[in-house]
Amino acid sequence: MPDPFAPEPKVAVGPWTRRTRRVAYDNPWVTVWHDEVDRPDGSPGIYGVIHFENLAAGVVVLDAEDRVLLVGQHRYTLDAYSWEIPEGGVPAGESPLDGARRELLEETGVEADDWRELVRFHLSNSVSDEAGVVFAARAVSHGVPAPEPTEQLAIRWLPFDEALAMTADGRITDAMTIMGVGRVALERATGSPGPATETDQR
Repeated sequence: MPDPFAPEPKVAVGPWTRRTRRVAYDNPWVTVWHDEVDRPDGSPGIYGVIHFENLAAGVVVLDAEDRVLLVGQHRYTLDAYSWEIPEGGVPAGESPLDGARRELLEETGVEADDWRELVRFHLSNSVSDEAGVVFAARAVSHGVPAPEPTEQLAIRWLPFDEALAMTADGRITDAMTIMGVGRVALERATGSPGPATETDQR
């Protein structure tokens, strides 16, 4: 059986050359690779890469009163409370759209229609390959949330302009929320919303 921690062979990565790669840390959600590299100028170096198993997906949900749905929770990594759009991880084999729908229903009990893709992105591309996608949708029904046992969530509906102001003044710092709310604001300012999305490719 191959050793998952054994170094990988030399490979070209654009103008870089990866001479070796080994797993420095691994769990079901992330893998940290330690790479020995030749930089574009030919000098030797090292590079740490964080690989994420899941895609990140979120949704900007608006209701008939033009309010945005936000979820609040304490983020362990920051030791700070964070207000965010409904979002979470999408495992391989589940489409981003289905994953966003699932997270919305689990975290808030809300079902939505008129789904469309807003933006795709890489969250921290200097150290990580984590990718994400944010959708927009219209709330159509309100049910009972069913979050994971480890989640302690609060739910708020805020006027869109107030949510946008929170992304501008630092009260909201979550990247997916800033991108999603900002993209909706840009579309409104330019009058060019994106196409409807009912099927998509990962």
